[in-house]
Amino acid sequence: MSEEFGSANKSAKGEGWPDHLERRRWPREPATQKEDRPEAPPALIPLRFSTLDLPLLEQFEAWRAHMAPLVEVHLPNGKSPDDGFLAEQIGWRLGDMLVVQQRTPEHSYIRDQAMLRSSPIDHWNLGLLRSGRAWTEVDRHVTETAPEEIFFRSLSYPYRGRITDSTAVLLFFSYESLANDASLLQAANNTILSGGLADLLVTYINEMEAKLSSLTAGEVPGVIRAVKDMVIACVTSSTKLDAKQMQTNMGMMERAHRYIHLNLHSGNLTPDTMCQALGISRTRLYQLFESSGGVLNYIRKLRLQQAYAELSDRTNHRPIAEIADAAGFDVAANFTRAFSHEFGVSPREIRRAMGTGHVASTAAFATRSHETTIGDWLALAG
Repeated sequence: MSEEFGSANKSAKGEGWPDHLERRRWPREPATQKEDRPEAPPALIPLRFSTLDLPLLEQFEAWRAHMAPLVEVHLPNGKSPDDGFLAEQIGWRLGDMLVVQQRTPEHSYIRDQAMLRSSPIDHWNLGLLRSGRAWTEVDRHVTETAPEEIFFRSLSYPYRGRITDSTAVLLFFSYESLANDASLLQAANNTILSGGLADLLVTYINEMEAKLSSLTAGEVPGVIRAVKDMVIACVTSSTKLDAKQMQTNMGMMERAHRYIHLNLHSGNLTPDTMCQALGISRTRLYQLFESSGGVLNYIRKLRLQQAYAELSDRTNHRPIAEIADAAGFDVAANFTRAFSHEFGVSPREIRRAMGTGHVASTAAFATRSHETTIGDWLALAG
């Protein structure tokens, strides 16, 4: 394994994934094809994370900190941080799509309800496993992913799992970018995409990955559209709904979800206006949000999550009072009380932690051994 990571470390100083892997999968293009490509500079600048140059004892903690906004990670039984943790990621931001090439040793991961409450991440996640195996559980249903298989997942739901030593290509899409098909995508949460269209998507991802370092600005929008269209087509052909009513319920829930997102800062966002806009009764609306503690509780949590995201953004200098008002709190003390109850820290502590670089007492502020985290990468693409 050290040999593979050594090769990968050399490529981290270049523009793409390890050269020997690309040569093995993709033969060189004929010179005539290269001459036909438009003469324009590459549009994508890779984002990089690696533990290779760190002391063995610091490697796993660096990985934990990097992944903290997305998942909590743990070493397998019998493994110690003293053994080292050689992991790396190369991220490519294509508009509202983030492509991550990843290589990691065996570990487990969990994204629980507590993390969802404090996280603004609600992206769609599609992954192509190159090597290794992964097992992921959502609502007591476990999906196993093998090499050259594609999994699909919603990051707005809790999940847990484990993965062996592996390499993978991960694609993340903002919720809004695929909102029109949200009901279909939610029904496909934690599934393996299969069939002829999935095979074509694997081929396309392979080709896209090989050309990430040379894509031009004019080519990027077409790549984004092609990937999204293929994802929707694959999910449509792979997903089998057991009951029509399930699809109907999911569709209404996603309509309500989108309505709240679009009107989150409106003072007129009430159960009555939602019922009128969605064409449903108050009883039906309350049934939809019963598992979330009620529709008003859901709206309140979403507003607090957005306030959390603003306060933890070092480039955002809005006064706390303005952020509280946008979250629907006329009285600053009420906002502080609700915020502290939800996240365990006050708004001022979040703002102070981000301003000084000190660590607060929540997972979202795990010590950073690197300049950015996976959460920062997702925010750039969101």
